[in-house]
Amino acid sequence: MARVTVEDCVERVPNRFEIVLLAARRSRAIAAGSMLTVDRDNDKNPVVSLREIGDGTIDVDELKSSLVHSLQRRVEVDEPEEDNMAALMSSSNEWAGVIRENSEAEPESFSADEVGAVTGETSEGEADDETEDPFTES
Repeated sequence: MARVTVEDCVERVPNRFEIVLLAARRSRAIAAGSMLTVDRDNDKNPVVSLREIGDGTIDVDELKSSLVHSLQRRVEVDEPEEDNMAALMSSSNEWAGVIRENSEAEPESFSADEVGAVTGETSEGEADDETEDPFTES
């Protein structure tokens, strides 16, 4: 009986993989207590859901949207483009003032002595020893 049921469903939903997903979703809804739209006739929930899809007693588009909604992890909200541009323009003006204020300040700098830089000069008591490069031949 399931073979005939699937062939009936292919007329309404041409993709067999989509039929499986929709029937599984409907079977879970039936198991959760959803009302049946066809007689059970001692059939299990997957067969009943296939018969409902094949007979057209349930709205396939509504079932598809329910399936997609259940599989989504993050729901995106479409906002008009104009609102986004207005928000971007207002935020760019705010940042422009911050940048202008920071650019007027003097940059912080350190002297060579503060950072511990070594210069080529030696102190009075130290000898000017040249260190040998271990990678060059002498």
